[in-house]
Amino acid sequence: MGKTILQYSLLGIALILAQVIVFNHICLFNVAVPMVFIYLIVRLPITLSVNWVLTISFFTGLLVDIFSDTQGMNAMACTVLGFCRKPVFRLYVPREEDVTRPEPTMHTLGTAVFIKYLSTATLLYCILVFTIEAFTFFNPLQLVLRIVCSTILSTVLMLGIDSLMTPRSEKRL
Repeated sequence: MGKTILQYSLLGIALILAQVIVFNHICLFNVAVPMVFIYLIVRLPITLSVNWVLTISFFTGLLVDIFSDTQGMNAMACTVLGFCRKPVFRLYVPREEDVTRPEPTMHTLGTAVFIKYLSTATLLYCILVFTIEAFTFFNPLQLVLRIVCSTILSTVLMLGIDSLMTPRSEKRL
């Protein structure tokens, strides 16, 4: 148990630092911004209590808000993502008994199911963040373009992170 808490703490610190130092300064074609720190929320064990998930989600978003000067946008979007994480998971895995381990990863869920779960969660987060940021539907095409491009870029980067996080002994050939 202590080892798992330490692993998630180190993962959270690494992802938040990477987001604040590197990924917040990337904006491809003035539309796509990678949001990789939400990988921590997506990867939390499904068996974890909703109270813990909401607390971790809120403080993860709050830390990114503090260092990014975004006035609570990420904290709110992360809290909603933490709340909707289990229903999104159940869209693609109807029975939790089918999963070998409680952490949703590419190895435990399979590639197709994990990509669907990850892209849906990322899309939900991007819709929330960019709608809050725009706070208007004045330019809906630009808003949709930012949401779609950021979702795709974030999903691809988080898939890469997930493949790096899987120990070599568990990787399939």
